[in-house]
Amino acid sequence: MTSLTYESTLVTKDIEGLNFAYHEAGEGEPLILLHGSGLGVSAWSNYQHNLPVFAKNFRTIMPDLPGFGGTELPELDEVYSVVAARWIARLMDNLGIESAGFIGNSMGGAVVAELAALHPERVRRMAIMGSGGLSVSIFQADPSEGFQRMFAFLEDPSRERMVSWLETMVYNRSLITEELIEQRMKNAMADGAIERLGRIFGAMFDPRLRTNYTPLWTRAATFTTPTLMLWGRDDRMLPYDGAHYANRWLPDVELHTFSNCGHWTQIERKADFERVATEFLTRVIQK
Repeated sequence: MTSLTYESTLVTKDIEGLNFAYHEAGEGEPLILLHGSGLGVSAWSNYQHNLPVFAKNFRTIMPDLPGFGGTELPELDEVYSVVAARWIARLMDNLGIESAGFIGNSMGGAVVAELAALHPERVRRMAIMGSGGLSVSIFQADPSEGFQRMFAFLEDPSRERMVSWLETMVYNRSLITEELIEQRMKNAMADGAIERLGRIFGAMFDPRLRTNYTPLWTRAATFTTPTLMLWGRDDRMLPYDGAHYANRWLPDVELHTFSNCGHWTQIERKADFERVATEFLTRVIQK
């Protein structure tokens, strides 16, 4: 895989008592890239090679979601995606952004969808990739193979289990380099990282927190945000069949599928992903 290189400095801000980390580059309309969950993940690990492309057209901001990378984990008094969406809104306030376009990968897709449900005026358009939240798996096992391998690592971390999980992220296994494995292991084994990820997934599935929560997919028909869904046909983390419920019920939606592609569309089909997402985000909306 070839890509542009880009130097970026991680910025950390205190936002209402929470240390929030993000990268920023470019000028123009704001675009916020939200990463997924997973082992050793951060905004930089997800989008570092896409940043220079999007920064040509947008003021591009890549935050570490609460509890990931350099951002602290706040109190989880609601399901995680709602908590994270509220903190992204606070970050936008701090950066002087009233509304923005969004790209969300996996859990990041669920977070931007939660934000669009809470504050639709803040999300101009959203391009979500292999997204949680709005997806409903029709034919595949639940939890998926990818989630099963990730939970196995959390129970008993090892390099072997990291590689096993990484193999479910991509179609082309040559992308799993020694550099990638070492970096993900370093991030995943950082002080407190496993404990934070355990708390995040605990808040996602805690029945007490879900008592007063209405799942996003049941609200799909109420969304007003123009939505692009991007999906790898060979996704083993959030399988492709999960796209079809939202594709049927979201009022303003289009679905773009990539063959020979797993969960990391932004890496495995980098140029195609950037082209399709940029066209959608810059398209003139016909009234």
